[in-house]
Amino acid sequence: MKKHWSCNWISIILLPVILLTLLDISCAPKSEVTGKISIVVTILPQVEFVQSVGGEKVDAIVMVPPGQDPHTYAPTPSQLAAVKQAKMYAMMGSGVEFELAHMDRIEAANKHMLLIDCSKGIDLIHNDPHTWLSPRNAKIMVENIYDGLIKVDPTNEEYYVNKKYEYLLKLDKLDKEIEARLVTITNKYFMVLHPAWGYFARDYGLEQIAIHIEGKNPSAQDIVNLVQKAKEHNIKVVFTEPQFDTRSASTIAKAIGGTVVCIDPLAKDYIDNMYRVLDALVKGMH
Repeated sequence: MKKHWSCNWISIILLPVILLTLLDISCAPKSEVTGKISIVVTILPQVEFVQSVGGEKVDAIVMVPPGQDPHTYAPTPSQLAAVKQAKMYAMMGSGVEFELAHMDRIEAANKHMLLIDCSKGIDLIHNDPHTWLSPRNAKIMVENIYDGLIKVDPTNEEYYVNKKYEYLLKLDKLDKEIEARLVTITNKYFMVLHPAWGYFARDYGLEQIAIHIEGKNPSAQDIVNLVQKAKEHNIKVVFTEPQFDTRSASTIAKAIGGTVVCIDPLAKDYIDNMYRVLDALVKGMH
């Protein structure tokens, strides 16, 4: 009886210790628990780039979560806490407003992590941060991410180089298909709500007409002018994005007897999404 009473007391004493240990593990950053390298990125498409090169060796943490706008989003305290555990931050480096507004705070949260510029080597368009929306730029971004990974984890360089080449082949295939399908389209003009597709248009010989002017919704006169442009270029589809109010796009589409089609520049599944965008553009521009 005494022995049984003693065991119960031991259990009572040890239980809080066990619970605290489990709580500490559950609250620990995922990279600490799994042993993976924690890499922080700004936007969702970069997650695919990092995971495609880093594979099972890395965890990707995205700062601007699904459904949020990189122009206005601010990091949360829990995100800044996660940054403290990161080995590398893969910046867009192209003028994304989130980075312009918050990189000082992010860097202050972890002064030891490696910062890399994903847009290094890309010919930037003035006031257009959307470099990733050209697969040709995406290939450069992947190379920059690879260069960073082998700095923070040189022992796995061979693994990373093999994963990089596998993904670059997929981007090459995407690039060639976009070029082959768009070259047959005679009307090179397309209308978008937000001017996110400038790099895509430049690389594939298209002309983007944007409804938003310097990040703002159009005035009544702007809409009149845009309707006229759409009619001049025989545009029947207005492309929108899920991150923005679409009322102005719907107004223009109605005025030209056209339709509104949503394409997402911030989808996580980058390659699959770009094929969806290609399908939508080809169908909408014919």
